[in-house]
Amino acid sequence: MATIADKTTLDTGTLDVRPMTPAIGAEILNIDLGASDIGALVPQIRAALLKYGVIFFRDQQLTQEQHIAFARQFGELEIHPATPKDQPNPEVLRIAHGPDSRGSENNWHSDVTWRECPSLGSILLAREVPECGGDTLFANMHLAYERLSEQMKRFCEGLTAVHDIARVFAKRLNKAPQDLHDKYPPMRHPVIRTHPETGERAIYVNTGFTSHIEGLSDKESRWLLDHLYATAADVEIQCRFRWRAGSVAFWDNRVCQHLAVSDYFPARRVMERVTVAGDKPYFKA
Repeated sequence: MATIADKTTLDTGTLDVRPMTPAIGAEILNIDLGASDIGALVPQIRAALLKYGVIFFRDQQLTQEQHIAFARQFGELEIHPATPKDQPNPEVLRIAHGPDSRGSENNWHSDVTWRECPSLGSILLAREVPECGGDTLFANMHLAYERLSEQMKRFCEGLTAVHDIARVFAKRLNKAPQDLHDKYPPMRHPVIRTHPETGERAIYVNTGFTSHIEGLSDKESRWLLDHLYATAADVEIQCRFRWRAGSVAFWDNRVCQHLAVSDYFPARRVMERVTVAGDKPYFKA
């Protein structure tokens, strides 16, 4: 377990940081993520990530190799099962939508919670964006937890939810659920997760991958999940990012949920994501 950091004392050093909202998000200006000496700034960038939940960078002219190299500064990288097997850089997940493919990421979710060890964070680079639309929203799920009643907090802290890759990717990958489960079986994670670096508690169920809560009836599970899902929609715990080509978002998948607005159809939106591997979620009483 990592040493717990006090967020109020996190040092972002020389970074030019501009917070986006009081709840979440900050833009970091005047930085080149592809620079050969970017490693020297990694501790400050990591501090900003922990402090703000999601950080944004503009005008990054990164090759795929530079994108991968930057992400590797923060840990081991994941390869997503949706990545074509013959792709030169398997660490890069390309997410492209246009006239023949309407965006389908327009629901509140955390990435790859169907893994035993879901990702630490995702680093998303915009390659092509519509003239208007296609924003991404981010929600601070620690603040969502803090806004629950004390009774609801105590109830949820003792619960475990099941996360299933097949809910989203069976159809996208044209595979039977059991075929996916052979390699990625459904995973059990706490409904309330403790952040391994800040100690914060956050709601850790999402509309994309959570199938049910163990120990509850189907009706009880659905009611509670719907209630917890809805907490992400609180505008006072969100920020909204408008993309430009070359923009980068780096979010902490352990405390954030995000939603990609699909209002730009039939225009094109092409993004590339590199994902940093994380650790097994836990709840610490």
